Amino acid sequence: MSDRRSEESSGDEPSSSSISDEVWEQFLQDTEREIRKSAPKEPSARAREVTERLKGQQGQPAGWRTGPAWQEMNGRAARRRRVWAVVGIPLAIAVAVVAMRPSLIPGDPFGSSGTRAGTDAAVKELPAETTAPTAPPSAVAPDTPTLAHPFAGSPALRWADGAAGIVLPKATALGAVPRERVELALQQTRKLLVDANLNPDVIAGGTPGAALSVLDPKQPDVIGNLKTSLRSPSKTHNPLFLFSRFDPKEVKQAGKIVKVRGRITFAKGKYHGVAIHADYTFVYPVVRADATGDGSTEVTRTIVRRVMDAELPDPARYQVTSGRLTLLHYDEDAGNSACGIHDGYLHPQFPSQALALDPSESATPSGQPVDPYDRSRDIGKEQACNKVSRT
Repeated sequence: MSDRRSEESSGDEPSSSSISDEVWEQFLQDTEREIRKSAPKEPSARAREVTERLKGQQGQPAGWRTGPAWQEMNGRAARRRRVWAVVGIPLAIAVAVVAMRPSLIPGDPFGSSGTRAGTDAAVKELPAETTAPTAPPSAVAPDTPTLAHPFAGSPALRWADGAAGIVLPKATALGAVPRERVELALQQTRKLLVDANLNPDVIAGGTPGAALSVLDPKQPDVIGNLKTSLRSPSKTHNPLFLFSRFDPKEVKQAGKIVKVRGRITFAKGKYHGVAIHADYTFVYPVVRADATGDGSTEVTRTIVRRVMDAELPDPARYQVTSGRLTLLHYDEDAGNSACGIHDGYLHPQFPSQALALDPSESATPSGQPVDPYDRSRDIGKEQACNKVSRT
């Protein structure tokens, strides 16, 4: 390095070929770091001797010390530095963003998917329920539901969406009852469950016309009582016994998804037909009706479990409407809904502030808290108004 500097400081060198110390230092750094393989070898002792002899001579060939090869090399290094200035800064920003949000990388190579309970789409769905559970769902890491992730912190996050959760078993003949009749009974039950619990219009307080259409009008009192409950709700005629409905002036759904889990089974019925047993839990995330939709919107959930027994009787033996279900028994249990109100609507309670309900018409939940997600326990219409352990 000292020889090189002494050469450049010689008064005999043309001014147009001189290189400053700063440029030379940069060149040495660049060539060592970026183009080490193409860097020239250090001059040998013989070369240095020749150089010394040429110091005093005039008319050296242009470019001996700063010739085109060196200038071109330094130019390439400068271009590399300019490219790094343009590309390196955005790349560094991208690396920092990915470090904070690795899930942004397609394919999620770091295996970070599903680490947050609210990341609904990344969570693996549970297989369909085929037998009665023997215990409640495992505890879930607490998380606050939001409009973007309304099932955050809920076991229902891994449940199926809507009607996809009502999985019918494969229909088979039941002795003299053909497979086609079993299939019809299953499909009619599914139609009833979907309209009564998943139809957005019904959830918003509408009439469950499709659900009513599968029930036998010849069954004493059933259709009449259900229509009365929808028209004039009361303690004895309550549509919530069979239908999930919210007051549209009070709350609205948070998104379009209702989570569903349960099962349907069938067997030979006592009326020589197909007996159907259905046991399903539906989870409804809701917001207040006047919610603005901004980031501060509060989301809560109401959990409704329904257990129902129906039969498609043999029309050759009984005075029934062919293809219509006879409703034999139905129970419901609602978690996170005000007690003692018989206006035909579910009334969810929000963590920050209960909805404005008339205290004289509502009852305060009491007793030992129950887990509304626990599908292993029995339910009945005469249950006390219990507190819930989670929503």
